[in-house]
Amino acid sequence: MKTLLMISVLALLGLSCALAEQPAVPAAPAAPAAEQPAAVELKTKSSFTMDASGRNPFWPIGFKPVAKASTNEHTGPEIQPEAFVVSSITVDQGGRFAIINGKAMQVGQQFGLQLGNQTYQLTVKAILDGRVILGRRDEEIVVFLRRK
Repeated sequence: MKTLLMISVLALLGLSCALAEQPAVPAAPAAPAAEQPAAVELKTKSSFTMDASGRNPFWPIGFKPVAKASTNEHTGPEIQPEAFVVSSITVDQGGRFAIINGKAMQVGQQFGLQLGNQTYQLTVKAILDGRVILGRRDEEIVVFLRRK
C-alpha cells in the first residue's frame, strides 16, 4: 500500500516537472502607452488639527505636563565685574585656565554666581592675557586680573 502511494506521488511530481519545462504561451503584446490608467486624484485630504487646550495624543495615559516657568530675557540686575575676583590666569599650549572666585575655570565652562538669594548662570567665553570675558545670555562681562 505504501509503495503504491509513493509511486503515484512520484509520478505526479514528475508530470508537474515535465509540464513546467515546456515553454509558456507568449503573452499578448503590451498595451500602448496611451491606454495607461489615469493617476489617482484624492477628493479630500485628511488632516489633524488640535486646539491649544487639547491633550497631546502621544502622551501616556494619565500624564500631566508640568507648567513651564516663564523666564524673562532681562531678569535681574546687570552683574558688575566687581562681583568676580580673577586671581590667576594660565596661558599654555595645553589650554587656558583662570581662577575665578577661587575656582579653576576654562573656556566654555558654565558656573553659577550667587548674589543675594538669586543664582545667575554664566559662561566663560574667553581667557585672554590679563582679563577674562564672561557671558550671561547676550551680555558680556570683562573682568580684569587683580594684581596686588
